[in-house]
Amino acid sequence: PGLIVVATLVDKIPNLAGLARTCEVLGAEALTVADAAVTKHRDFASISVTAEKWLPINEVSLSGLKSYLSRLRKEGYALIGLEQTRGAVSLETFSFPPRTALVLGREREGIDADVLGLLDGCVVIRQRGLIRSLNVHVSASLAIHRYAHQASTGFAGSH
Repeated sequence: PGLIVVATLVDKIPNLAGLARTCEVLGAEALTVADAAVTKHRDFASISVTAEKWLPINEVSLSGLKSYLSRLRKEGYALIGLEQTRGAVSLETFSFPPRTALVLGREREGIDADVLGLLDGCVVIRQRGLIRSLNVHVSASLAIHRYAHQASTGFAGSH
């Protein structure tokens, strides 16, 4: 058990493929997507570089997302969103719980309000430039790397 990246709300193939590659490279436990058939798409394969062969891919539809998150919580996972929202903690200072489900939002719109209400907390990447957001795959990669670094050092501290 460790990090499950929940990308059910993400729908662009390049982002999902990049997430699969990042998850595999950095040792995530699994990637959750709305439709696992996306891994068979030619564009997915060209970006993922076979990551889906080594990384467990969970399929959870949009309609099943809330019950899936509830199940993960019962299994001991903290539900942490990656979102620019009130009360979000800077990724730079956040200490991930060892069992974390990192919930990603839709491209542009972010995490749905009804899903946000289920989360234990959110992390945000502090930005200094004029553009107010990063691509979901880039943002998630930074968070996954942060989790992997903390895992390698024994999860010192608490969130």
